[in-house]
Amino acid sequence: MTRGEANTASVAAAAFLWAQPVGRKPGPKPKYTLDGIAEAAIAVADESGLDEVSMQRVAERLGTTKMALYRYVPGRAELDAVMLDTALGAPVVAEAAQWRTALTAWAGGVHDRALAHPWIVELVQRPHTPGPGELAWFEVGLGAMAELPLRGGEKLDLLTLLVGHVMSLVRQRASAGAPEQQLAIGLASILAERAELYPRTASAFAEADDDGARDDALRFGVDRVLAGVAALVAERAESPSSRS
Repeated sequence: MTRGEANTASVAAAAFLWAQPVGRKPGPKPKYTLDGIAEAAIAVADESGLDEVSMQRVAERLGTTKMALYRYVPGRAELDAVMLDTALGAPVVAEAAQWRTALTAWAGGVHDRALAHPWIVELVQRPHTPGPGELAWFEVGLGAMAELPLRGGEKLDLLTLLVGHVMSLVRQRASAGAPEQQLAIGLASILAERAELYPRTASAFAEADDDGARDDALRFGVDRVLAGVAALVAERAESPSSRS
């Protein structure tokens, strides 16, 4: 697919998502629903991977023909968009009023949803227009920063940083389980024999093993990003003019 074709498909998928009515339309109850089709497609992706999702596979799962599904979903791009919006689900809303706690919970919620459906990573990182569900996550994340002295673009950048961190870890974990643990296992004999050549690496792996800090990159990364924002907020509180 060319970039132009991908852009056209993305526009069509967004138009389809946002055209869906809120609540059931009047008239006879349809045999299938968009939610049901999305759940069937998600099940195929969870079991076999995103590449195995097709209108034919989804139709077989629902006990119908792919031509029947085209009445509900016009194509694969629209199906991908519905799958992503459905799999993300309702955003995590932290009860804590403290913005760092709320954003930590927000990032953890994105991580949990993506880890449950690792193919989300590919769909999120494709150029696309967010659907209603994904935009609800934006709204909650931005709501946690409502009182911060940040520009709108900076708030969006912060959410992008958090999502990028989360998605990279989900991609690693989906392919390697516990990546640091797997790396440590693979390097154990090498570092034991050549520790004098790589003393810092050997020491870092040994410390991580001793203090149980291995595969804690989610918490560490989110904490460091938010600590940097906290420092910026404190700086602007001392010098309000630095915001402009």
